[in-house]
Amino acid sequence: MNRGVYTLALRALAPLVWLWMARRAKRAGGEWQIFSPERFGRIAPDPAPVPDARNGAPPVWVHAVSLGETRAAQPLLQALLDRGLPVLLTHITATGRAEGARLFADAIARGQLRQAWLPYDFPGATRRFLAARAPRCGILIEREIWPNLLAAARRQRVPMALVSARYSASSLRQAARLGSVMREALEGLGLVLAQTAQDADRLAQAGVRQPAVSGNLKFDLSLPEPQVQAGQAWRARLDRPVIALASTREGEDAPFIDALKRQAVQPGRPLFLLIPRHPQRFDEAAALLAQAGVGYVRRSSGQEPGPDTAVLLGDTLGEMAFYYAASDVAVVAGSFAPLGGQNLIEACAAGVPVIVGPHTFNFQQAASDAIEAGAAQRQPDPAQAVAAALALVADPARRQAAGEAARKWFSSHAGATARTMEALGPWLD
Repeated sequence: MNRGVYTLALRALAPLVWLWMARRAKRAGGEWQIFSPERFGRIAPDPAPVPDARNGAPPVWVHAVSLGETRAAQPLLQALLDRGLPVLLTHITATGRAEGARLFADAIARGQLRQAWLPYDFPGATRRFLAARAPRCGILIEREIWPNLLAAARRQRVPMALVSARYSASSLRQAARLGSVMREALEGLGLVLAQTAQDADRLAQAGVRQPAVSGNLKFDLSLPEPQVQAGQAWRARLDRPVIALASTREGEDAPFIDALKRQAVQPGRPLFLLIPRHPQRFDEAAALLAQAGVGYVRRSSGQEPGPDTAVLLGDTLGEMAFYYAASDVAVVAGSFAPLGGQNLIEACAAGVPVIVGPHTFNFQQAASDAIEAGAAQRQPDPAQAVAAALALVADPARRQAAGEAARKWFSSHAGATARTMEALGPWLD
């Protein structure tokens, strides 16, 4: 497939994409602005001046598609801001944009960081976006490859980097099916920094010229200390073991709730934190708990769990550090259905032993390394994951050793941000 055919297919499928986005926006909430001028590469009038290409130094453009990528990019974005550079941060989803607004509220308020929607990958939209924003360079996080966007960047001489890149075997197969359009896009990247040697090898096979390995930006995250302290204080007041069922995805809540329902009601039994990954599923998880007859309270209600409460439903955003700091063990979900798994690194940063499921291809190397280091273990299904978590809670010495291993493993992988900033240096000076 060449880029012309790709563009025709994209235009033909656009109504279906917009319909999908509208349905997701209805379920998830938030301002998606599917047909806003920014989605088509046009800049809306500014409410206040900002230091972008129109009235100051050209910004460093960072694209973080959604929630996970925005959190992953946080250390790099902070390093750019600390260097005094203006930053343009783009997203595709409302959850990513909301998280960026939360993480960088101060930089937004002082005009150093500006948020925008990434335009749809139409030639005209991408051309207008780059002409209007005129970034000094573009930095894509993890795996955002858009052929027309990269072609427009080449024409307008905007150097482009893909950093903290991950590229699975399935991504390599998909690139092979797409043919020349994907190879042309990858060859146009001026810098590619992969998370692991395996990612770099697959990227090279797909067409990237000389990919390097810099590590995973997620290892440079800094947990917000107020949340950590609040979580630890909450756990001390609770005076019960706490097990987090974190970042559950579609199809996972029901089997976890079924496993919890089987637990005997007894004094001092663990409290489970059920934390759905996406906010549109908070009410669905609450309904499942009610149908199962499992006693629960919602975090958003402000109600403290009583001695008979089995589950605290984590229906808030931006509090994952609180939840992990309050936990004795963390079951990191998204890995018990074939969805690739969610980020286990944040739990390890909090010094919490981790349990994952069989499907961790989004964090393949990290999961394997954490298991080898004794920081994590793998279980085949939610019921056995709950049983393994309860076994750790019942064995304080083993739990403490696994938590210490998690903290050491996390610390040993730091440095990706510094390596990335060094590689980007010629573009930033």
